Amino acid sequence: MYSKINPRIIEFLNEIAGKEFVYTDSESIDKYSRDETEDFSFPPDVVVKPANAEQISRILKFANEQKIPVYTRGGGTGLSGGALPVYGGIVISMERFNKILNIDKDNFQATVEAGVITQVFQEELEKDGLFYPVDPASRGSCFIGGNIAECSGGPRAAKYGVTRNYVLALEFVTPTGDIIFTGSHTIKNVTGYSLTQLLTGSEGTLGIITKIVFRILALPKYKKIMLVAYNSIQDCISSVAEIYKKGVNPAALEFLEKAAIKAAEAQLNKVFPNNDSEAQLLIELDGNDETQLDNEVQAIADAIEKYSPVDVILAEDRSKMEELWVLRRSVGEAVKSIATYKEEDTVVPRAKMPELLEGIRKITGKYGIRAICYGHAGDGNLHVNILKENLSDEFWNKNIRTAVKEIFELTVSLGGTISGEHGIGYSQKEYLSIALSKEEIYLSKQIKKVFDPNNILNPGKIFT
Repeated sequence: MYSKINPRIIEFLNEIAGKEFVYTDSESIDKYSRDETEDFSFPPDVVVKPANAEQISRILKFANEQKIPVYTRGGGTGLSGGALPVYGGIVISMERFNKILNIDKDNFQATVEAGVITQVFQEELEKDGLFYPVDPASRGSCFIGGNIAECSGGPRAAKYGVTRNYVLALEFVTPTGDIIFTGSHTIKNVTGYSLTQLLTGSEGTLGIITKIVFRILALPKYKKIMLVAYNSIQDCISSVAEIYKKGVNPAALEFLEKAAIKAAEAQLNKVFPNNDSEAQLLIELDGNDETQLDNEVQAIADAIEKYSPVDVILAEDRSKMEELWVLRRSVGEAVKSIATYKEEDTVVPRAKMPELLEGIRKITGKYGIRAICYGHAGDGNLHVNILKENLSDEFWNKNIRTAVKEIFELTVSLGGTISGEHGIGYSQKEYLSIALSKEEIYLSKQIKKVFDPNNILNPGKIFT
């Protein structure tokens, strides 16, 4: 259904982006064939690194006319295969879109290109006492544009929300090559349908985002971190709802079971406090009134007392807090290094997490599969890493999809859904009907057709 890349097309791309930014060598093809999603690999035919929206527009117009598939590539940190070139074709890498264009301190806004690394953006804002709260684990390498495409969340979503809560406006290129600016520089805007919000979380299927206008905040003056250890996973996860009942709204509230902490220790070659406890909560508090934070620490201590924590550690100096965050941020990569894996991104209403975790244990136990769980307990987002380890290929291939399906059905039955922040992409599309009705899927496909009539932009994603 798609046209093949030939020397004439390569020459056309050379004319647009410059020969030095068009790649067909085996090393580049291999690099851009994969991301952080399991062991998937789909080689593109060619990789292009354009410099501006106009170059992308020309590429997309040509690709649409010739029916060539195009895939947008950010930092390569995706966990659902959302950017993988499953039908070959052209990969457009956003690496040259790396400029912070403007920081408006008076209006608390910032305009950035899509290839800016999230941590670079955050640290530049902090120099001026400003704050962009969205904080994915891969913030040191992921691109802002990818965060928009997946509507990234991260640990601070419990208090501050997810990416779409900070996107005021976008510049994007449609699959037919039109350059559109959608949204505005105002906080209020109900002028027509919100294409800005539609593009945010669309997983690169509706347009290529080139520029973003963000709403930003003032940087909180004070932070404190509590690390709370438990001898029971259920006690640990059950205490989360009690914290919120006390009227405390932590900036982050992270759940780590023992196996996740042990994996991180092995990778970092460090020993962390209470590492033999069955589970721990990492709780970050922030604000501008230190006395208020002290009161919140006490309120949390009172809330969790009924669940008999074995130890509570309070970190107040920057180095100690950073050490604890290094532990948390390393968990995902550490767990994935153990064996072949399937990672699921389940999310339920916060108070339903104990039921979700118990149900996951029963399902994986039934199939004789080990799962390591961790995630953002403050917003009910549990990452479930199912490990192959010493299981045979035959057993794994026979049972893994059934187990995942049952986990997703459980999640939806608890009022949740099958992806909180990683997206559907390539790896989860066969399960979409568990979470969405036929009518919702039909309408979504019609929207895709309006934007992309020839299905050339990121085909093979979200829908089967």
